[in-house]
Amino acid sequence: MTRSRTHWTPQQIDALRRLYPNYSADVVGRVIGRDTPSVHAKANALSIAKSEAFQASTHSGRIQRGKQHPAMRANQFKPGLVPWNKGISTHAGGRSTNTQFKPGRPANEAHNYQPIGALRLSKDGYLTRKVTDDPSLFPARRWVAVHRLVWIAAHGPLPPDHIVAFKPGMKTAQLELITIDRLECISQAENLRRNHPRSHSPEWAQLVQLKGAINRQVNRINREAQEDKTP
Repeated sequence: MTRSRTHWTPQQIDALRRLYPNYSADVVGRVIGRDTPSVHAKANALSIAKSEAFQASTHSGRIQRGKQHPAMRANQFKPGLVPWNKGISTHAGGRSTNTQFKPGRPANEAHNYQPIGALRLSKDGYLTRKVTDDPSLFPARRWVAVHRLVWIAAHGPLPPDHIVAFKPGMKTAQLELITIDRLECISQAENLRRNHPRSHSPEWAQLVQLKGAINRQVNRINREAQEDKTP
């Protein structure tokens, strides 16, 4: 059931203007016959503020250093008081330990942490495995391509300036298909030669050249537009 709305009388508004600055809304409400929320609302609507003297007093309800109300001071923590739980070690139960923050794990990865051994695809489409949680390493360096790990497990460390690559036409991101017979160790120079546009079809080379020409034209237009804006 909704309560009927009662209007403020001129006498109540006059009393509000005189009393509200120096008394609590609860006291003012009891004097003029209004509830506390309506006193606050009407004072706010009429821009009636509390006086500085009231704000500095204990009746304002504000906590002031060295001048707290006795009711507040009674429940304050006393110097030298020993907490009831001092020295008690607590351990969360159940499965909570499965999601707890692990020591040594980078703080900025806490929200999406993946354990050592986890697999994911790189932006180039290679399957990678997490091999360390070392916080000194950049996040991407904690993951190593699975095909590289497979080769190293079979043949040992790579020679300097060499990489592990899939043989032509044998690249895959399926874990069970990444086997040593699909892989080979090649020099970085050989890898560059294989990926050079001339190593693909003539149509591919023409597309690469066309893309380069378009990028140069876009850069020129942007540079000229920027120069025109310069005073």
